Amino acid sequence: MQTTKKRIILVLLTIMLSVTGSMVTYAQTSSEDLHNAKQQLEQKQKIVEQKAQEKQTVNQEIDKIKQELNSLYSEITKNKEIMANTQQKIDETNQLIEKKKQEIVALEDKILARTGIMKQRAVALQQNDSIDVMINLFFESDSISDFIQRASAVSTLMDADKDILGSQKEDLQLIENDKKEIDRQEQILLADQENLSKQQNNLDQNMQKRQQALTIMQQKYNQILQQMTQAEQEKAGIESQLKEIQAQIKNEQEAAKAPAPTTKAKPAPSSEKETNAAVSGKEMYVTATAYSPEESYHITAAGYNIRKHPNMKLIAVDPRVIPLGSKVWVEGYGIAVAGDTGGAIKGHKIDVLVPTTSKALQWGRKTVKIIVLD
Repeated sequence: MQTTKKRIILVLLTIMLSVTGSMVTYAQTSSEDLHNAKQQLEQKQKIVEQKAQEKQTVNQEIDKIKQELNSLYSEITKNKEIMANTQQKIDETNQLIEKKKQEIVALEDKILARTGIMKQRAVALQQNDSIDVMINLFFESDSISDFIQRASAVSTLMDADKDILGSQKEDLQLIENDKKEIDRQEQILLADQENLSKQQNNLDQNMQKRQQALTIMQQKYNQILQQMTQAEQEKAGIESQLKEIQAQIKNEQEAAKAPAPTTKAKPAPSSEKETNAAVSGKEMYVTATAYSPEESYHITAAGYNIRKHPNMKLIAVDPRVIPLGSKVWVEGYGIAVAGDTGGAIKGHKIDVLVPTTSKALQWGRKTVKIIVLD
């Protein structure tokens, strides 16, 4: 009898050490997960802050380019006004040139008419030299007075020929001067037009470059916005994961505070009285099977991640019989938390969690005594 008690005490101590070790392992694993999640959260926060800074920088660049574009728009508007004034000047100069051309045509016609008169008089002078003219005037005159009058008229005509020749020379020189002035005005207009055209081309090129830079900056801005959105979504996911880990740690801490068999208790399958003395609560017999994380969904009905913690003590129950979340002592398994449900778990049936499928097969199906702890 004394030997049996010692064995029972040794078994209980082994169970306590196993449960404590498992809880410590769970706590260490959860702490590591929590630490990793916090690090990831800090990294995502840094990315979000970095993208926000980049967004602000790009915004400043966009504002700068817009200011440059506005300045270029002003210069283009001013240049268009100058071009309009220059065009008006060009039109006025063209009108002046046209007027000069018309004057040249009139002078050329005038010169042509004078040339005809001078040819006729030259022919007359070739046929009758000056002496013959004077003799003919003398004999044809009725009196000395008539001769003097005719001679005076001839002299006047000869002087008029000299005036015509002088006017011809002056008009010809005026035509040459007008042509030179027209050429000079046309050269000035061509130079003004060329300068304005170059200035307009430069403004257009600068405008095109600024618009291209603005397009690139806007694309970069949109890309940063997408990256910020993605980083914020990842940050939200990590925060959700962090909350899940914190909740899990809290549940494990509560599970660690559950009463465990003491050295005074004697829960041995050979004696129902000794089992009752070890733990107290509602007793019942159930059919027990086993399952593992390898063959089931990794998040239980109570939110436990059995894929990360395959060694934790957990059973699947029918909540109508055993309340979900309660602590249950299971014969041959130990103290576990009622943390899962199952489609096949109805009535007085439970499913105990084991690490692997092979161990689940080793467990098989058995009828065991359980105690729902107070």
